[in-house]
Amino acid sequence: MIDVFLERRFASPQAPDRVSEATLAARACLDRHRIAWQGSLLARDGRRLVCHFRAPDAEGARMGLRQAGTDVARLWAGTVHEAPTPDAAADAGNVLVERAFAEPVNLADVQAIEDAGSACLQNHRVRFLRTFFSLDRCRMLCLYRAPDAESVRVAQRQAGMPLEAAWAFRWVLPPASTPTP
Repeated sequence: MIDVFLERRFASPQAPDRVSEATLAARACLDRHRIAWQGSLLARDGRRLVCHFRAPDAEGARMGLRQAGTDVARLWAGTVHEAPTPDAAADAGNVLVERAFAEPVNLADVQAIEDAGSACLQNHRVRFLRTFFSLDRCRMLCLYRAPDAESVRVAQRQAGMPLEAAWAFRWVLPPASTPTP
């Protein structure tokens, strides 16, 4: 099983219950392709969404989600990297940073820049939690715990980190009773 991420944007705001209902309504199609919904990050304004799935492969996820009526234009396979601190995995985070690279990058190189600027993050009470890193090494989504998205933007710029966007989100999770394959 691999991690697959779907990024979406909406003209009109989406509510968390609508995201959950739509994903659960597609369950038969997802199950047929062995796609397990891990959760979604919905922007506070409801106009951006990142969904995390686990699937046997990216193409199967693409087919299954497309059959469920989902726009899969921004679907990509990636890896999940937790912060080295043991308590970070328990923290869900509240701000997402999008990074895009014209050329493939090494995760260690990006992490070195962030490590060098760690004082900037600390000064703004920003704590790194995890990264979703695309297999093509050109896309990265990072989760942080921070007072707000602006604190993350300022800290990232001061640290010299590449930054496409930073936005506050809320988690939309599968019901606890939903089994995963």
